[in-house]
Amino acid sequence: MPKSGDLPELAAAVLQPGFVGTTAPDWVRRWLAEGLGGVALFARNVETPAQVAALTAQLRAERPEVIVAIDEEAGDVTRFESRHGSSRPGNLGLGAIDDIELTGAVARDLGADLAQAGITLDYAPDTDVNNNPDNPIIGVRAFGAEAHLVARHGAAWIRGLQESGVAACAKHFPGHGDTAVDSHHDVPVIGHDRARLDDIELVPFKAAIAAGVRSIMTGHLVVPAYDAELPATLSRRILTGLLREELGFEGLIITDGIEMQGVRRKYGLEGATVRALAAGADAICVGGDHADEHSAVRLRDAIVDAVRSGQLTEERLRDAAGRVRALASWTLTTQTATGARAVADAVGAAEPEIAVIGGSAVGQAAARRALKVTTTAAAPGLPLTVPPHVVELAPPRNIAIGAETPWGVGTPLSELLPGTTSVRLDAGDLAGATDPAAAILAGAGARPLVLVVRDAHRHPWVADALAATLAVRPDAIVVEMGVPVSVSGGLHLATHGATRACGQAAAELLAGTSVPDRSKQALAA
Repeated sequence: MPKSGDLPELAAAVLQPGFVGTTAPDWVRRWLAEGLGGVALFARNVETPAQVAALTAQLRAERPEVIVAIDEEAGDVTRFESRHGSSRPGNLGLGAIDDIELTGAVARDLGADLAQAGITLDYAPDTDVNNNPDNPIIGVRAFGAEAHLVARHGAAWIRGLQESGVAACAKHFPGHGDTAVDSHHDVPVIGHDRARLDDIELVPFKAAIAAGVRSIMTGHLVVPAYDAELPATLSRRILTGLLREELGFEGLIITDGIEMQGVRRKYGLEGATVRALAAGADAICVGGDHADEHSAVRLRDAIVDAVRSGQLTEERLRDAAGRVRALASWTLTTQTATGARAVADAVGAAEPEIAVIGGSAVGQAAARRALKVTTTAAAPGLPLTVPPHVVELAPPRNIAIGAETPWGVGTPLSELLPGTTSVRLDAGDLAGATDPAAAILAGAGARPLVLVVRDAHRHPWVADALAATLAVRPDAIVVEMGVPVSVSGGLHLATHGATRACGQAAAELLAGTSVPDRSKQALAA
């Protein structure tokens, strides 16, 4: 039996709960005074950078060394700019450009924004190798489908972010790319042998460790080559045996959201938490629909009970809490050393500068460079001289992407070409239609037609609608804002992401206000 009387404080130290609201709730402030090690911010906590700075100042008034984390990938998955869409292109766009200096600059720029707002840990970058085009949850969040490309850009992104004093977090270990299952809903299985995992999935994580990444996030996926029963998040063979002992990682191991069905369905919230800590995880991310004090109490008490019953050793819990404190110390020291502006300045003197989310100049420039244009003989001339009709075909939302986050080309194009009209259709709008092209062509007339899609290859209704429409209008412009697996249309424009920056870059190209760098490829008629 443990002799320590500080178990509740140790248990609180390893939790990183989310909460509801744009100011710090009373329960979070109380818990910080009682040892809570960190909090996780999501879109529900963000209105403006100035508001976030005020929020983090509230948190630090209770506990100066608190880790303030955010799930900000600076792409389709954005929390810091969730209300407007990211002003950066996201990982797939950076991988398509393949300029590691630019990738580092984009991450450094993001890190400066986050540090200014008082954020010290970013649950990014995604270093999965997205070599399964049917992957429903990674896709454009990855730098690409080739391991070494992902590795070099992941390392550059990590170095850039951490140079700004914000700790990076490579995810989702040991690799969530080669799966067609979303771990928010079920348990993916990565069935490759160890040699294949070593050659592909683990390559970016090795590079991340070599680059000095301060934390790594676990994936809720089963990898039978290491553990045929337990998901990686709960597997000692994977977290301790592989990540700690074999790969030599000494930083903080953080779980993906412990409320996700990939671990919660079978083990429950408390059971998954205790098992993750026993396996070698150091911090438990708690977001989603469990962002309340009752859930935090359940997890803290479950951890304490597990130590008292012998299911979790006190030594393991102390080690985890020590790693949390070590990361907190690093962020405080590094942000000061890099000259990151103090939170007080962000709330006070710098208020006019950060009152609204304006955008990232380097991010927008990167989004322009990420454009790739493929043309055929039927392609309309650019720039468009007549306001077009834009039809956006909207697939079901990737659960990692906030429902509040806007996307598309219609809105920015209407600002550049007044008179542009647009409509957004989903599968229900076209269900049962004998001629889906008719609904899409309605309102277009003889004007240029722009069809906007996301991951058309994964959604048969989108592919069918495109084919039917292009049979009538082969001159249509197709803008693919997801993973560009196939090429169609008189002109095909791949943005490599659906961020605000990507939509703006596409609109600029169509309206003639900018020219992409080395993006055109003329095809024979």
